[in-house]
Amino acid sequence: MKIVSWNVNGLRACLKKGFMDYFSHMDADIFCLQEIKLQEGQVDLEIKGYHLFWNYAEKKGYSGTAVFSKEKPLSWKRGMGEDTPDLEGRVLTLEFDNFYLVNVYTPNSQRDLARINFRLEWEDHLRQYLADLDTRKPVVLCGDLNVAHNEIDLKNPKTNKGNSGFTDEERGKMTDLLGTGFIDTFRHFYPEKEGAYTWWSYMSKVRERNIGWRIDYFIVSERLSDSLIDSQLHCDIMGSDHCPVMLELNL
Repeated sequence: MKIVSWNVNGLRACLKKGFMDYFSHMDADIFCLQEIKLQEGQVDLEIKGYHLFWNYAEKKGYSGTAVFSKEKPLSWKRGMGEDTPDLEGRVLTLEFDNFYLVNVYTPNSQRDLARINFRLEWEDHLRQYLADLDTRKPVVLCGDLNVAHNEIDLKNPKTNKGNSGFTDEERGKMTDLLGTGFIDTFRHFYPEKEGAYTWWSYMSKVRERNIGWRIDYFIVSERLSDSLIDSQLHCDIMGSDHCPVMLELNL
């Protein structure tokens, strides 16, 4: 099984920058998107052989997630339950026979950390939500998690310490998640690989010089470790300020 995840930073814009060429080339079983920046009816997209699922933000041109799956899931839902309203379209869950697929766009703490308390509380809800799912079936979590977990996961850790996406609090939430029985699949295969990033600023020459951050992940239940085949970052794919990431596993 091949699963792709990509923060497209606006699906309508990405469709004009080669999205369908990459989509067709990958021929993934499941394709997950974040930051689609759409409302219902704003894009006319039908993909033969795929079931399409959408979670739109209430705010226009903001956030949102989508999942395109060849296999029809047993069930699917938006958000993490009634106790955690998903007004920003940040979570989509699809249930299959032997696993849950959870596609996530984690809130950004913002440059001045104005939203960090909201984000940390959201992360606590997500961790509990995933733990609850994991008691029933293994979980495959993917998406833009808006954090570089360790210093190896960004180009300039010293100058970014304390900045949004690299605060001790945000990194600690990732550590907490992995500590509850989950695996960062890329580091599972490539624990010491440097210069492996998934997001680059649009500032001039930043991507060309590979001054980036790894903030897009595939994280899975530990009991799926023997099913993992590979986890890749497709850094050469343009169309967004993020690149796609791919997980291959045998389920």
